[in-house]
Amino acid sequence: MTSISQNLHSVEQRIADTARHCGRSPQEITLLAVSKTKPESDIEAAYRAGQRCFGENYVQEGVGKITTLAHLADIDWHFIGPLQSNKSRLVAEHFAWCHTVDRLKLAQRLSDQRPEHLPPLNILIQVNISDESSKSGIQVEELSGLAAAIVQLPQLRLRGIMAIPAPEADFSRQLAVCQRMAKLFHDLAKHYPEVDTLSLGMSDDLDAAITAGSTLVRVGSAIFGARQYSTTSE
Repeated sequence: MTSISQNLHSVEQRIADTARHCGRSPQEITLLAVSKTKPESDIEAAYRAGQRCFGENYVQEGVGKITTLAHLADIDWHFIGPLQSNKSRLVAEHFAWCHTVDRLKLAQRLSDQRPEHLPPLNILIQVNISDESSKSGIQVEELSGLAAAIVQLPQLRLRGIMAIPAPEADFSRQLAVCQRMAKLFHDLAKHYPEVDTLSLGMSDDLDAAITAGSTLVRVGSAIFGARQYSTTSE
């Protein structure tokens, strides 16, 4: 049975090979290890293997891990799941990043609730790039307005955009969607110098996302194995 360390190395190698194939430096791409439903011991194993960025989808589960693993002070914790307004305070107080901001009310709450002794919360705007009714995220035409409002909030730092494209088996179709996101990202970066993060690509569309220009890819089961869901909700 392969170890988390071996799995992590394999994913890192895939990222590096894909980056070089399309003329990019592997150092341009951050690997976010999606650790939802996984125990703290798995996160520690990945940490010992050199991983520092971890993504959590469920607020209370994530806060529990952040608290338990507080001795690993250099972990960069990202919240990457849908966020209800009544749980925004926990994200504001414990995480370094929130990838799923899709409305100004939520951004305002995160800014108001971010403790002043912490650096501004890094924000990604979630874009519903495939226009799926089942997915969170703003419409493309709403991006510029929301970005302009977020950059005015004192305890937030707009870093870029995120998307979860609809599943596509064909590489060329994956690439076309990812390139649309990349154009939005580059247009946004022209207006806001701190925008430097395009969170795009998971295991199934990793190659297309990197080819299009993703700077952060989110990988879970390829590192930690199949997810283990409990019968109780958050």
